[in-house]
Amino acid sequence: MFERYNPANWSIDWTEVTVTAGEVLLAIAVAIISSYIAYRVIFGIVHRITHASETEVDELIVERLRRPVKWSFIAIGLTLVAQVNSDLQSVWEPLAQFLRPALLGWIAYTLVKAFTVALELRLESSEDPVAVRSRRTRIAVLSRTATVAIVILTVGLMLFSIPSVQAIGTTMLASAGLAALAVGAAAQPALKSLIAGLQVALTEPLRIGDLVKVDGEAGRVEEVRMSFITVRTWDERVLIVPTSRFLDGSFENWSRKSEKLTGPVFLHLDPAAEIEPIRAEFIRFVEAQELYDGRNLALVMTEAYPESIELRLSMSAETIGDLFQLRCAVREHMLAWLKQNQPEALIRHRLEVEAANARASGG
Repeated sequence: MFERYNPANWSIDWTEVTVTAGEVLLAIAVAIISSYIAYRVIFGIVHRITHASETEVDELIVERLRRPVKWSFIAIGLTLVAQVNSDLQSVWEPLAQFLRPALLGWIAYTLVKAFTVALELRLESSEDPVAVRSRRTRIAVLSRTATVAIVILTVGLMLFSIPSVQAIGTTMLASAGLAALAVGAAAQPALKSLIAGLQVALTEPLRIGDLVKVDGEAGRVEEVRMSFITVRTWDERVLIVPTSRFLDGSFENWSRKSEKLTGPVFLHLDPAAEIEPIRAEFIRFVEAQELYDGRNLALVMTEAYPESIELRLSMSAETIGDLFQLRCAVREHMLAWLKQNQPEALIRHRLEVEAANARASGG
């Protein structure tokens, strides 16, 4: 009934296999060479056009796109050749379904990075520091948001090109209502950080380079991310503050509109002090300083107690750093001037032991 197994009946035509493999390799070689030639020709023309432009932005973007576009040309060439070669199509098409979204994501990611660098280069020519900080913050936050979105979409498309994963995804979509609630509850902190980062970029309560005071610490904003903001203090410490903290609570922004500020120096003196000579010396000293910008200058008595008075010496400067140095110089000079010209104005709370002993022994 059954024909006996005879290995001689099973034979492989190695000549046909060799010819088929040779045709596939030849088709691949033709596709790669043709695609590379087309890439070189097109990019040569584009390079001439961008080189002739007045700005460096076009050339920068083209250079960034060179590598992903080159591999995309090769993928397109293989796809076109596979349309006329069934053997190559059977090998290439499964790979192409996985590689196409990867190449598209690579191009989109490169475009975002190239435009980010180009926009930052344009900021260097701006003379308005406030506008520079504003645009740099928006660029940083929006570019990171776009990068995260591109990575998520690319990975999702690559995974859905796998049949088994696509079947699982279809099953999950059938129960999307409950899944959305579960994912939404689990991802609430991440979504809150994402929304907070976008809100900071759009409403701009602070920007990169702003001098802020939060939780009693003052420093420059170094980095604005979706989940946190870094603030570097004067002693080079770095504060890591959640982004939502700047939206849910209050903080001080000392450079919201400009770097120009007015700052005080407080002197606590004896009520016997003569105010007018102190005011004249303060005005004379500050007006002679290069750090003073000529906007605000005043000395007023803000408090009067039985044993002391409080004088507020206010002055202004172009930048926060200049104001800090000017205030330090005013404190040092005014104390030295008071010691020399009005020593009785300085408050003393010292126990003169030797004088007390002398009075006690004499008594």
